[in-house]
Amino acid sequence: MDLLEYQAKALFAAMGIPVLPSQPIASLQELRELKIPYPIALKSQVRAGGRGRAGGIRFASNTIDAVAAAQAIFSLPIGGECPALLLAEAKYNVEQEFYLAVALDDNARRPVLLGSTQGGMDGKLSAGTVHQVLVDGEFSPFYARRLVLKMGLRGELVPSVSEIVERMYALFVQNDLDLVEINPLGVDRAGELMALDGKVTVNDSAIDRHTELKCLLNGVVMPPSLKPVWIEGGTAPASVANAAHGAQGAVNGQSSNSTNGDRSKKNASTPIGIVCNGMGLTLAALDLVCRFGGNVAGFINVGWTVGGGRPEILEGRLEQALASLSHPHPVRVVLLDLLGSAITLDGVVAVIHQYAKRHGWWRQETQPMEELPQPLSTTRSEGDLAVNNWANNLALNQGRGPAIVLRVLGEPSDETRELIESLPISLADSLEAAAKLTAVLANAPQV
Repeated sequence: MDLLEYQAKALFAAMGIPVLPSQPIASLQELRELKIPYPIALKSQVRAGGRGRAGGIRFASNTIDAVAAAQAIFSLPIGGECPALLLAEAKYNVEQEFYLAVALDDNARRPVLLGSTQGGMDGKLSAGTVHQVLVDGEFSPFYARRLVLKMGLRGELVPSVSEIVERMYALFVQNDLDLVEINPLGVDRAGELMALDGKVTVNDSAIDRHTELKCLLNGVVMPPSLKPVWIEGGTAPASVANAAHGAQGAVNGQSSNSTNGDRSKKNASTPIGIVCNGMGLTLAALDLVCRFGGNVAGFINVGWTVGGGRPEILEGRLEQALASLSHPHPVRVVLLDLLGSAITLDGVVAVIHQYAKRHGWWRQETQPMEELPQPLSTTRSEGDLAVNNWANNLALNQGRGPAIVLRVLGEPSDETRELIESLPISLADSLEAAAKLTAVLANAPQV
């Protein structure tokens, strides 16, 4: 099954592959409320190729032109399919266009990397212009670099394009995909790369193993901007969890049955935000927090996965997530559940600490709170939960930053342990323990 472009780009963004600011458009009214600055490209979301030549991609410099272009595209069948959605995307001034792909070699039964400097709508892809590198062993950056050199690239493009290939391969393997294709990978005058169009083919037999793909196919997409999915009413995860099994749920960061105004009123009192890396992990955390009586206002999947990115990519997306959950309705407790061999507890705590300092989240004194339930333990190694008293105190101070409940595998350094003890950060060994503590802190009386 082929994903639509906006779905493929959601996967790209989650893997750290650069994509342009974009917004799916289902109606002309949504276009009039566009959040992307002009000029823009409007792109028909159909699975057939040749959209550009067929008139399915048009540019607009203002709302009037955009509405006229959208009306034409919505009524234009391409490959026998009329689009239910358009993708509005920022315009990009491209200097070069490359073709990149990761596919399965049917004969060798191994992944193969494909690349050409003849990408784009006018590119001439053929056996003579597309270079191949068969991945005949455990993958390493060597394979990506070898492909880039065979394409004839030199200078700064070698490491930057190689990194894109590595991320594409990680996406391919981790999701059991049949094809990951970027055509074109644009290069601007400054040498910056951008996935301008993409194609992802999902293996039908693998969909049930990947909750994130099921969510994509059913309309639940975490946009590249890391906008939270705000849950209507902030009570139970049914609308979102059901979407992973085929029902209609939250779409593109919005509740399916509420307006922005309604959602603002309902979520003003719901205190919990969830940040995870992976849609399956996110939905599991959401379900557990609600089972323990917590009211979840919204959740964010930062989308950074093992082998697909560098620590600085996670750090940047984690800061975006914290910022997104702070506005317009600041949450009271944030549960962060981040798993991956390259994700360290020291690194995550450092990001939280620096962000909190810049935004004046926490004051440096405590207040006794006798009403709080007693913690089950004082250090993570002593039991299922770890709660420090300062976390309990600060969790209940209105008008300041949220308490943080953190589940990251590994042990903190001595320096990080001292930092945690001075901040409203609590550690948990398991997702169940983290969810329980999150609900306890959120439901504690306010001062």
